[in-house]
Amino acid sequence: MVFKMFTRVCAALSRLSLILAVAGLLIVVLCVQWQVFGRYVLNDTPTWAEALAMLLVLFVTAFGVAVGVRDAGHIGLESLLVLLPDHWRRRLELLIHALVALFGALMVRGGFTWAQAKWAEKKPMLPVPDGIDYVPLILAGALIVLFSIEHIVAILRDEEVKPVWN
Repeated sequence: MVFKMFTRVCAALSRLSLILAVAGLLIVVLCVQWQVFGRYVLNDTPTWAEALAMLLVLFVTAFGVAVGVRDAGHIGLESLLVLLPDHWRRRLELLIHALVALFGALMVRGGFTWAQAKWAEKKPMLPVPDGIDYVPLILAGALIVLFSIEHIVAILRDEEVKPVWN
């Protein structure tokens, strides 16, 4: 019961992350188009457009990576896993998800350290703190930890995590 609720929360977070990544990508395209239009048609380059596009790329990538971890779209050792006996395959899958969770936790820790260190500085082209560049790292790391835990629990229960886009 608790695991099913946890899976529903993870699926909702994954779906939201995917929606935010797609929306962010669309805004990146609009920013780049506006920058090109301003430069070549208006002869006045909007300096904020490139800075915003670069910031959004960080968020799009972070959300995409997190969704990839939950939906098993990340780089894996599938060819090696299928050759192993079931009990070894299960152990290796648990180890892989535990290492991915550790990596996510290190992303949170490192991102928080850098965000805190750079928060007092301002971005030159946008009215936001420079530390905002590290917020996607924190968000992606936290989601990766959460989604890895979901995979670990699913493996222990002999269940499978269903991708949100299916």
